[in-house]
Amino acid sequence: MSNIVTDSNFENNVIKSEQLVLVDFWAEWCSPCKQMLPTLEEISHDMKKQVRVFKMDVDESPETPVKYGIRSIPTFKLFKKGEVVSTRAGLLTKAAMVDWIKEYF
Repeated sequence: MSNIVTDSNFENNVIKSEQLVLVDFWAEWCSPCKQMLPTLEEISHDMKKQVRVFKMDVDESPETPVKYGIRSIPTFKLFKKGEVVSTRAGLLTKAAMVDWIKEYF
């Protein structure tokens, strides 16, 4: 998945986005995070007109996760017009994630 967001480009890619944005806070060593990758790739492809999907490595970019109170991973935050509108954590099925995202169209 090529949509990587970092501390330095978070504001431009997430906060200033006109589109709904899903940010996956994850780490390379996190097994559940890796399990979510295929689901996130499918959602990124299938719902590209409705939501932008980004991954943020909490080890590589620690400032933003601290700012948003990330205490466990994977944690998913939905941003709409620069504001967090919802948060989920842990493993989610594709259906559960799609239903959650659709609540905020």
